Amino acid sequence: MTGVLPSQRLEQMITAGQLSGTPSIIPEQIQPASLDLRLGSVAYRVRASFLAGHGRRVEDRLKEFEMHQIDLTDGAVLEKGCVYVVPLMERLNLPDDLQAVANAKSSTGRLDLLTRTITDGGAEFDRIAPGYKGPLYAEICPRSFSVLVRPGMRLNQIRFREGQAILDNTALTKLHASDVLVNGDALIDDGLGFSVDLKLDGTDLVGYRAKPHTGVIDLDNIGHYDPAEYWEEVRCKDGQIILDPGAFYILVSREAVHIPPAYAAEMAPYLAMVGEFRVHYAGFFDPGFGHSEAGGTGSRGVLEVRCHEAPFVLEHSQVVGRLIYEHMSEIPAQLYGSSIASNYQGQGLKLSKHFAAPT
Repeated sequence: MTGVLPSQRLEQMITAGQLSGTPSIIPEQIQPASLDLRLGSVAYRVRASFLAGHGRRVEDRLKEFEMHQIDLTDGAVLEKGCVYVVPLMERLNLPDDLQAVANAKSSTGRLDLLTRTITDGGAEFDRIAPGYKGPLYAEICPRSFSVLVRPGMRLNQIRFREGQAILDNTALTKLHASDVLVNGDALIDDGLGFSVDLKLDGTDLVGYRAKPHTGVIDLDNIGHYDPAEYWEEVRCKDGQIILDPGAFYILVSREAVHIPPAYAAEMAPYLAMVGEFRVHYAGFFDPGFGHSEAGGTGSRGVLEVRCHEAPFVLEHSQVVGRLIYEHMSEIPAQLYGSSIASNYQGQGLKLSKHFAAPT
């Protein structure tokens, strides 16, 4: 059956040696439709981001671009504005009918921590060709905050797909009619459109903007940091805000999203022509996100927004992105929010798990 592989299939891949790790993969890495990837023990500070390119190895390209090596064993700081390549503990031995896609985890994206997967012979970030056999690397560029990392930390995740799994407009319309995917009207056009909420109920607090000069964030510290030390509140009374070039914002979708158990979804940009900003599309939505049987009744999508060259007016209900729905090859043995530690089920406007709840 075609589709994204669920948790039970990932376990079978580990047993078959198609997924392996040094040290061995642990159960906590397995998510409903993806596998968390772990940082290795060394980071390479490089001059610039790069791809290996056809027929070339990342290890060889590192010799061209490496500035110095950083031992992560006892923890080390990856500095804002720098680019690092970290070998991951996992490696792949994929069959010819199985491809893989990687993305940053939700908490990684909410820290504006650009994290992409690269492979030997790779010509694209985060896209791994069918039949790939070899190591995996994370390219990491902290953009708003310097971060303290250690071996084994999980900043990105990988999922596996057999065949064509993406729902076209007709299939997505049919699914929405039978199992409501979003509250309100559904904008279906190469995915399910979603918009920004700048008129939250009972408050004029509509988002957060990263402060430019802050302390280091230790990624092992959960619920630890005072949001006021790292974020400025974004308040709005008239349904519009002006995005500043180069600034990073946390906003929230107007729609409450629902991912049925037999499906997964990926956040993608809407159109480059809609404005001088980009919604970070690291987001991958597991089966069960916002699903009532998994402890949710629709969950807002948190938007990681960066403005580009010119200031831009963002208005309430403006469409800023879309969800691309995919079939699962089968329903996962575990759903997002159900019996696993899911940090963002039933969320609204929410910073990453490293921050204490705002007072």
